[in-house]
Amino acid sequence: MQAAVQRHVDSSISKTINVPADIPFERFKGVYAQAYALGCKSCTTYRPNEVTGAVLEARPEHPGEPQLEPAGLVQSSPPRQAELPLPAPAAAAPARPADVYQGGGVVYMTQPLSRPEALPGQTYKVRWPDSEHALYITLNDIIQDGRRRPFEIFITSKNMEHYAWTVALTRMISAVFRRGGDVSFVVEEMKAVFDPRGGAWMDGKYVPSLLAAIGEVIERHMIEIGFLPARGQRTAMSDQKIALGSPLISDLRSGTTRMAQCPKCGEAALIRIEGCDQCTSCDYSKCW
Repeated sequence: MQAAVQRHVDSSISKTINVPADIPFERFKGVYAQAYALGCKSCTTYRPNEVTGAVLEARPEHPGEPQLEPAGLVQSSPPRQAELPLPAPAAAAPARPADVYQGGGVVYMTQPLSRPEALPGQTYKVRWPDSEHALYITLNDIIQDGRRRPFEIFITSKNMEHYAWTVALTRMISAVFRRGGDVSFVVEEMKAVFDPRGGAWMDGKYVPSLLAAIGEVIERHMIEIGFLPARGQRTAMSDQKIALGSPLISDLRSGTTRMAQCPKCGEAALIRIEGCDQCTSCDYSKCW
């Protein structure tokens, strides 16, 4: 049948030939030789086995009777592997462990704040000298206990070089904001980050890194919404100067003064003298 149709088809076709399990090799070889002689471009055979079984199988109505194959050959069925006994099902675990710590559950110190449908917010534009395109920082707020506080942050820019880390940064900061409490430490941590390649001057003030610039924006927003008091009201330490100059970073919340880390020697000894960053531990200077 395949040979009759093959001559009218350009591509190869196939018709499966079912052969008995005990077919001799010479007869099996003759199947392919005959297909080649008839002009078939392909040939498929199937031989029943213990793993996959048989495609066409006549099951006897009474046990012990031999099985008849489609070709009329009498053949005993191949021995079947005995089924292994299945293990008894394990006892069902309790729906919830008695101890949440033992069960590996997440224990929330404070529950995250739920997000309303609409939130008020502001968008700030930041231009960084090393980036061709500006960054747009959006901060949305929520009213909690009669006090407006930051709830989430988004950073967008045409510069795709910053895409991965800005997405990660905004997700982490937003997660911190939604926990509530005093989140002003986010500003302090970001403003303390310096770029080993150098910072930039923005609005007459030296900013050690792009992350520090984002921290400045978050701080300005917190002051505008009343979440943080103005810099002059927080502490009088902002007007004090050390003998060699003013520190680059001040911990305004604790009232202690700490210096920025020097990009050359790594010591926390970087100060600003006459508008230039200089290290008191080595000969590093931003202006030299």
